[in-house]
Amino acid sequence: MAKLIHSMIRVLSEARSIAFYEEAFGLSVKDRLDFETFTLVYMVSQGSDFELELTINKARTEPYDLGDGYGHIAFVVDDLEATRARSLAAGFEPRDIVDFRPDGTRVARFFFVADPDGYQIEVIEKGGRFS
Repeated sequence: MAKLIHSMIRVLSEARSIAFYEEAFGLSVKDRLDFETFTLVYMVSQGSDFELELTINKARTEPYDLGDGYGHIAFVVDDLEATRARSLAAGFEPRDIVDFRPDGTRVARFFFVADPDGYQIEVIEKGGRFS
């Protein structure tokens, strides 16, 4: 059986990205591996083994082109409104909350926010299949 362990994104600024994920979602640095040409930073949330791997290529000076293949990563939170309010207060520019009910039954309540490199993040209210 396979176990999902991490997702990797390439970021331009280690400090800026760590600060964003710490403030927006409470992630903390679990490990940092520094090599000659790149650094890997592994971040986790409390109670989860799944890691977000930030890859920082040291010679890179231009923002990454995210292309049209990347979708998003998602976090589930207990209090959607409070999380969005914190994001607004921090200047992260979260989008409006969506109450997704395509057939009248709620599937999810969520909003999206972009990280400093433009990666889209879905923030979902805890409940139903999103526990």
